[in-house]
Amino acid sequence: MTLKKLLLATTAIATLGALAAPAFAQTTIRLVSKDLLTTNPDDVKEIEAIEAALKAQGHDIDIQTIDLPGGTSAYVDALGVMLLSGDIPDIIYFQGGDQKMAEQGILEDLNPWIEKSEHIKAALWPHNVERLANYPYLLYVYPPRAPQPVMRKDWLDQLGLAAPTTVEEYEALFQAIHDADLDGDGTTGNTLGLTGFGNTTELDSVFNQAFGITGTWMKNADGAWVNARVTDAEKAKIEFYARLAEKGLYDKEYVTNTFDVKEDKFYTGKAGVIFGSSPEVIDIYAGKMRQAHPGEDIELALLPVPSGPGGQGLAAVDVSKESRGWAMSSLSEHKEEAFAVLDFMASKEGQDIDRMGFVDVHHTVGADGTVTFTDQISTWYARFFNAANWTPPTPLLSPTAQSALDTIKANFVADNAFVWPAEYAADVDAAEQVYRSWVARFITGEASLDQWDAFVSEYNAAGGQRMAEYAATVLGD
Repeated sequence: MTLKKLLLATTAIATLGALAAPAFAQTTIRLVSKDLLTTNPDDVKEIEAIEAALKAQGHDIDIQTIDLPGGTSAYVDALGVMLLSGDIPDIIYFQGGDQKMAEQGILEDLNPWIEKSEHIKAALWPHNVERLANYPYLLYVYPPRAPQPVMRKDWLDQLGLAAPTTVEEYEALFQAIHDADLDGDGTTGNTLGLTGFGNTTELDSVFNQAFGITGTWMKNADGAWVNARVTDAEKAKIEFYARLAEKGLYDKEYVTNTFDVKEDKFYTGKAGVIFGSSPEVIDIYAGKMRQAHPGEDIELALLPVPSGPGGQGLAAVDVSKESRGWAMSSLSEHKEEAFAVLDFMASKEGQDIDRMGFVDVHHTVGADGTVTFTDQISTWYARFFNAANWTPPTPLLSPTAQSALDTIKANFVADNAFVWPAEYAADVDAAEQVYRSWVARFITGEASLDQWDAFVSEYNAAGGQRMAEYAATVLGD
């Protein structure tokens, strides 16, 4: 018996026992999310604002939030235990672990609901539409994560260089940052061109297309599908990264850097360029940079997406499925009400609540209705959605961050990645580990690019070849 059948039987028994209970107009919806807790006063206040707005529209809904441990891994683990125990809330936020629940049949197909929605359908970003077509169980209404590089505008001005538009100009900029005394400490040659953390995903966001890496799967000279990570285009890109690191322009410590260490190197002038994962994060970087340098009116400059032999544009966006997002329980007895909550959060009123925070705290409203954001808005974050069709009453992003968002909108290209069947999970993980390990060794100089064929052989043996054979059945000719 599947988990869904077992839970349906349990629900039926509970329903029979409740038939004699008195009916109430108010409906209780249970919701679980990593970013909504009863212990956070702002979370509680937002839920109360949502309930009040829904009630004014004729939906008397009591939203009961369930507290689970914070932190991604702790939340994922605790959520999985809760769901497998049979405790299935009406609305569930996933940040991993959703696919096994979908396979058990306990997640609702959202497409029929979205098709007849009043607000969500119009609020979707292009990649949301494609991901829902491929995997209809998760909803994450945000622009795609597309890291983009920024640097201090005053440093760029001091260098007297135009913003780079090619790979060669980027290398020249990193070299100029390294060679100049931009921090005024009387020394040169000790500033990294750029820093990063964990892996090279941030850099790939803007350099993939320039090197001709157009998607996860590409055809080789024989016309066969292969993973882009074993192509000549990938080799040329990694060679570029390795050359930057060898010249002291790229942080060789990126593998061991945490995100806060990466940021600190930027704020303290040890690195000139940093990648912001979203427009909002770019504004956070600007605010923290000014905090680190009180009295200095520092602005950040967004650097353009470079062009190269392969073209120009941000990296292709994986549209196989959402990696995180909101789901509805297929077992819920209150699906209409649960979806009403999600649909409301995509409306203008819902977005005003979710994106602008509280009046007289995060923003003020003048006698003429003019909205002004306070400094506190920098600490606020949306708990639900970032709707594509919502416009703030006054600019919420700085011009630099808005430019980053405009770049994301203008550069969307769908990737050809797809959802792997469960039996390929070990292959995917093993091949990824081989790739990351070799890339780190190439960049730090522990391995030479002359060993590229050895990397390809190990990658294919770890699962890459089996994955490519399956990809051919999915992608066809």
